Order: sequence, then structure tokens, then C-alpha cells
Amino acid sequence: MTLDRRLHAFRPDLADKALEGKVEAARFADARPAIVAVPVADLHAAPSRDAGIDTQFLLGEAVRVFDVAKGWAWVQGERDSYVGYMPGSSLSFELDPAPTHRVTALRSYIFPEPELKKPPLASLSMGSFVTILGEEIRRDTRYAVLPDGAAMPAVHVAPLSETAPDYVDVAERFLNTPYLWAGASGFGIDCSGLVQLAMAMAGRSVLRDTDMQEASIGEPLETGSDFSGLQRGDLVFWKGHVGIMTDAENLLHANGSTMTVALESLSAAIARIEPHYGLPTSVRRP
Repeated sequence: MTLDRRLHAFRPDLADKALEGKVEAARFADARPAIVAVPVADLHAAPSRDAGIDTQFLLGEAVRVFDVAKGWAWVQGERDSYVGYMPGSSLSFELDPAPTHRVTALRSYIFPEPELKKPPLASLSMGSFVTILGEEIRRDTRYAVLPDGAAMPAVHVAPLSETAPDYVDVAERFLNTPYLWAGASGFGIDCSGLVQLAMAMAGRSVLRDTDMQEASIGEPLETGSDFSGLQRGDLVFWKGHVGIMTDAENLLHANGSTMTVALESLSAAIARIEPHYGLPTSVRRP
């Protein structure tokens, strides 16, 4: 049975117990639950900082840990099933108290106490999970208070039950955010990371990489060679690239040409990309 190493945890020496009978491995094991304990954790293809980065997990995200060796943890994300390696120091096995809120600002700060003039302890991306125990108001600023007494601007977080009504609205907030290969945060993001994070904030969990998204999100559209009939929210795919239509004519996408999340006409994007990667391979409507 052929499985995708990005979505299934298996190596010659060890594999997910759920894959027993489906793959060959010296040993099968259940995973140990953990959460990401740093603002942004790079997920590598191999246990080395020189190995390529496949994606990133954010603070508070749940992962399944299959192995920890020589400072590296072999994990699988609960949200999108992505498998890879991250430094073991990026994880915590303390699961209580559970997250109650999610960061909704593009970027935000954790302060040591409810005081915006204090030097921040950390910077967080949209999509990070935090535990909020209550609120405090100081000089007209509302703070969300964390279990250790640290605080965040209350307007930058929302309960997990709240979701954005339009994922394109969320994606548009990333305009001019730096492009980062495998990036998945407000500090740097790539094309499929933008789609995944924006949809997550709207309550929809989708897979991470462009090929996975093209095979699984929504329904394909027949547009013809002129790409007519598109609407806000449609996804345009190239081999290894994806963009979000903000209306019938304009495309929002993280790209290596501007090295930012940029807005340009679909026709201009097609003309610019074709010499390097060909024409779009499909259009899908979520």
C-alpha cells in the first residue's frame, strides 16, 4: 500500500499503530499527545535544521508525538495530519488547562502583565491557541489574562467557538505579509499556507500543500480558456501554486515574484507565471 509520508507516520523502524498491516515497520506504536509550546514551530522533513521545512505549527496546536530522539520529535499535527520533525523543546506534554481562545489579529503580543508599556514576552500569529482565564481593564485597555498572569490585548483574541464569516476577508488581511516558503503564520506565509490559515479562521479545516488542496477542496469549475465566470472565494491552481479570487478578476496570493502576499489581476498573474510554470491546472470553488 502506497501512503503519503506527509500524511502518514511511518518509517522502517517505527510507524503509527493505526497503520499496522498497511505498511512494514520494525515496530508500531501509539502516539503521545502534546501541544506546540513556542509561537511558531518549523516542521522539517528530517531531524536536522539543515533539512527542508515543510510547514509550520503555531502555539497551542495539538500534535501526536511518536518518537523523541537526539533532541528531535517526530510528530503528526492533529489539525491537518502533517508529519515531520521539530525540536523537542518546541513541545509541551502538559495539556491542561486546554486552550479557550484563538488569536484573531494578524500578529499580537503577550505581555508579562496587563500593561502595554511592558516589554512583550512573545509575539504570536493569527491562529495561535491560548488559554484565557478572564479580563482586566487598565487605563481604558482591555486585557485577556493567561493562567500565569501574562496578558494579551483582549481585542486580539476570540473564543474558539467564534469563526470568521468569509475566509477571503481573512486572507485579505495578509496583504503585504512577507512570502516565506513553507510559512504558515502572520510573520511569513506561502500560497497554500494562506489558503489553509484563512480557511481555518473561518472554521474550515483543509489540507496543507497545494496538490492536496487541489485534490480535496470544493468542486472543480469549467471556466474555458478565458477563465470567465469566477467569483470571490474561487481558488486558482497552478502546478505548485494557488491563489484566491477576491472578485471575478483579481487574485490574492503569496508569491515568490513580489515576495509578499499580493493582489493582482488574474490575467496578469497567468501571463507572468506561464513562462515558468505553465497555465493554471484547475479552478475550484470551495
